[in-house]
Amino acid sequence: MSAAPDLVRERVEALPDPELPMITLGELGVIRSARTADDGCVEVEFTPTFLGCPAIPAITEAIADVLADCGHPDGRVRQVLSPAWTPERITAAGRDKLAQHGIAPPGGPTPVGLGLGTPCPHCGSQDTRPHSSFGPTRCQSLLRCARCREIFPCITAM
Repeated sequence: MSAAPDLVRERVEALPDPELPMITLGELGVIRSARTADDGCVEVEFTPTFLGCPAIPAITEAIADVLADCGHPDGRVRQVLSPAWTPERITAAGRDKLAQHGIAPPGGPTPVGLGLGTPCPHCGSQDTRPHSSFGPTRCQSLLRCARCREIFPCITAM
């Protein structure tokens, strides 16, 4: 028997991100929908964190495996690029997991001139500055905390 799209979505959202396995695809906010299309085929839509993300093939394959396991071997996996993914799509639970692993997702726009940066996941200080545009993965940059002097990765919108 085939699983309903709601169950498919629940299982897809529980998949770990290939590059950051401590967070699920649902917590990362990349899953857009799981629904039955007009032709009766179950379709899952996701938006990668950025267009050149090297995890796209792994995410697509993992979603296809869930579709097949749920009784939808002909199910479709579609990338949706607009609107683009932003770090604001990360859930509160996802932000907590990233912080526990020393990765800081940006908290949203900060008014210019306040000097408040992305909070440091080690000490909580907002006195952080860019250190490098290149981080451990393509969707991360590195920041440095002026208070505790730690360098930490930060999820960036591409």
